[in-house]
Amino acid sequence: MREGRDGGHLIARERAGHAKFYNEEVNRPAAVAGSWYPGTARTLAAAVDRHLRGATRDVAGDLVALVAPHAGLVYSGPVAAHAYRLLRDRRFEVAVIVGPSHFVGFEGVAILPHGGFETPFGVAAIDEPCARAIMAATPIVHERQAAHAREHSLEMQLPFVQRLAPDAKIVPLVVGYQTANTARSLGEALAAVLAGRRALLIASTDLSHYQDAHTAARLDRVVIDQVERFDPDGLQHALDVRPEHACGGGPTVAVMRAAQALGARDSVVLHYADSGDVSGDKSAVVGYLAAAFGNFVGTKDAKGTKDTKTGH
Repeated sequence: MREGRDGGHLIARERAGHAKFYNEEVNRPAAVAGSWYPGTARTLAAAVDRHLRGATRDVAGDLVALVAPHAGLVYSGPVAAHAYRLLRDRRFEVAVIVGPSHFVGFEGVAILPHGGFETPFGVAAIDEPCARAIMAATPIVHERQAAHAREHSLEMQLPFVQRLAPDAKIVPLVVGYQTANTARSLGEALAAVLAGRRALLIASTDLSHYQDAHTAARLDRVVIDQVERFDPDGLQHALDVRPEHACGGGPTVAVMRAAQALGARDSVVLHYADSGDVSGDKSAVVGYLAAAFGNFVGTKDAKGTKDTKTGH
């Protein structure tokens, strides 16, 4: 599923009173339910559970952050499941989800500080005190409803979050222009606010877009290496040279910086694949990565054997 690139009509809708919809209804309506993922709770649960059954790797220890993709569930769900499997038997108060803006260009980071996000599973409630604290911690985070209206990068994380951590509230953050300063400032603010809380950070990103599979794997290897090294400076440098490495590169750098500041010292690349693994078309693929950051004791799959799917 190709991501839309023209947000012009979104701006027109906002000017025509679309923003007022949020004030009246409080909750952000689901934008891609029924198209990018199933539109009913029963079919969505079945799809999420099916993807989770395909993920077998466990990581013991303290989990601080995840990296997961955000394409249509049929394409990226098999990879995202490798990240979200780690939520089993773990409890979090809040999931802070950081993703890129695909439709609206702006400086800084857009937040919705109140209400919730609707999905077929119900409303994922926003942690309003946490959201307000993040806004107070840095001037780059501000409320901008239009950036969230059609954005799928956060919404595509919610089926897994709600299925595996139904009691956790969320904080939704959409990054506009992905500058090094924005990533650094956001990472510092997240670390300051989340210290001492049972919080999970989630970086929402796909990797390279619409290259042949061989070229995509080469480009994606750059991101994977920096994630595996837990090197946000190295990843930022790679993105400065070639931003097309990852559509959510800035959010990933911010989450890595925050995770390190919160005490995480380990990274694990859990799985990599591309859209051609599902569609069969390897001529123009999108790369997908699942990874985790924290303080880990060791890694094994559910059968007690080392995971070999990623080559790590």
